[in-house]
Amino acid sequence: MTSTVDVGDAELAYTDTGSGHPVVWLHGSGPGATGLSNFGGNLPAFADHRNVVVDLPGWGRSPRPATDEPLIFHAADRVVRAMDALGVERAHLVGNSYGGAVAMRIAMKYPERVERLVLMAPGGVLPPDAPPWPVGLEHLFGYMAAEKPSRDAMAQFVRLMVYDESLATEELIDERYESSLRAHPELPIPPNFGDLTPDLRLIGAPTLLVWGRDDQTVPLSWAPRILHGIADAELRVLPNCRHWVQYERAPEFNHIVREFLRGGPAAAER
Repeated sequence: MTSTVDVGDAELAYTDTGSGHPVVWLHGSGPGATGLSNFGGNLPAFADHRNVVVDLPGWGRSPRPATDEPLIFHAADRVVRAMDALGVERAHLVGNSYGGAVAMRIAMKYPERVERLVLMAPGGVLPPDAPPWPVGLEHLFGYMAAEKPSRDAMAQFVRLMVYDESLATEELIDERYESSLRAHPELPIPPNFGDLTPDLRLIGAPTLLVWGRDDQTVPLSWAPRILHGIADAELRVLPNCRHWVQYERAPEFNHIVREFLRGGPAAAER
């Protein structure tokens, strides 16, 4: 059941399930994204953790107050305020795309709040030659810019997120499309997400990067700047997989992440 938490200038929607060491889950910026749409299928594998799944400001059921601050920076501060209000002193952070960037910003600014980081093709760190944008980002920005986006545009976007297009089901497209109409972000295109590159060295938390080799939104070629910028980072690459690693390769993702969060083989081999 979705609840809301007061973060001072707004309320964030969230769900809170399971018990054990906390994991905060942070979704991407794609149209129609919510915490549960990104991670609902993964949560049963993490039932031995307390799972706080957030709708970031401006997505899902969380309104975004007017701000000129970069979106990553703004969202990171509100997530930490939500952690304060929910009694979460320290947690693992799991974020994909935009949510991965928010997780990195929290680890930079509030290192005492972060135990381990799991980042799936995170944003916030662009190559020097961008734009031009990868095709997935072109579609994302085009959808955001449309006054009334179409279901066909959503279907094209969802199909770009997965290598196996059979996973882009009609039900999934409908769910994302209807959610996008409820909370269609009014943002400049491209949005002012903010640049995390200068502060990557501030991340001290053990970090696992998970990437789909065939990602067309945040391509694998963007990974080295993050991998080499974070002192304690490792990279796992899954073939035949695009941007939604946690959805398209859920069993492998769940196994890899569980091992990492408990300091298992993936961590021990470093």
